[in-house]
Amino acid sequence: MNPTEAYHAEVTRILSRIVSEESENIRKAAGVLADCVEKGKLIHVFGTGGHSYIAGEEMFYRAGGLQPVNAILDPGVSLAAGARRSTVVERTPGYARAVLDAYGVSEGEAIVLVNVNGINSVTIESAMECKKRGVTVIGVTSREFSINVPPGAPARHPSNKNLFELADIVIDIHIPPGDALLTLPGVKPRVAAGSTVMVAFALNCLVAETINLLAQRGIEPPVWVSANLPGGDEANRKFIEANTSRIRHL
Repeated sequence: MNPTEAYHAEVTRILSRIVSEESENIRKAAGVLADCVEKGKLIHVFGTGGHSYIAGEEMFYRAGGLQPVNAILDPGVSLAAGARRSTVVERTPGYARAVLDAYGVSEGEAIVLVNVNGINSVTIESAMECKKRGVTVIGVTSREFSINVPPGAPARHPSNKNLFELADIVIDIHIPPGDALLTLPGVKPRVAAGSTVMVAFALNCLVAETINLLAQRGIEPPVWVSANLPGGDEANRKFIEANTSRIRHL
């Protein structure tokens, strides 16, 4: 089996686990997001570092994606910050509260908190702070990864808590420790990350379930239209005008 076939096999195996084991959790989370849309509340998405950061962009301004999403795209934990700086910021005490304040995360809203390892300071403090504020926390993480990071490791929050312990609803993406999926001859570490694929899949399932649930409730789902399609700009403009003061990136 060549590397492409091997990677496809591993990705397919994990995707199948998400479908078979997480569908009910995705539907529960979709119910929370549908309630937010129905009540005019924002849905915040915070991917706290590395591959997880892409989650915010994945749910914000995508064709067919939910519109009332306030993506927390903080530059301190972005890929653009570089591996060294973003890793330091992820472990900085007190950083999470400042970010949540800047993005206006408040009572009655929901946050989709994405962190594959689910153990660093920004992740754990975000979950703790959101629960204090009365914000429903949906955690997208990997239990296996979290459990296998030893207590006291530099990346861990001092509390040794895991995101899956703190979140109100957990969507497990079943990524192994270290994220990489393949073992290749002559190479000691595994290669080929899987988290980007799994996070995108889980989030798109969550969006689709939420949109479907809103339609079942008789609510026209507020979704973005691709700007590359005829009428796309006009369809999106009403959302932009209505939410410029609420969604930071508008």
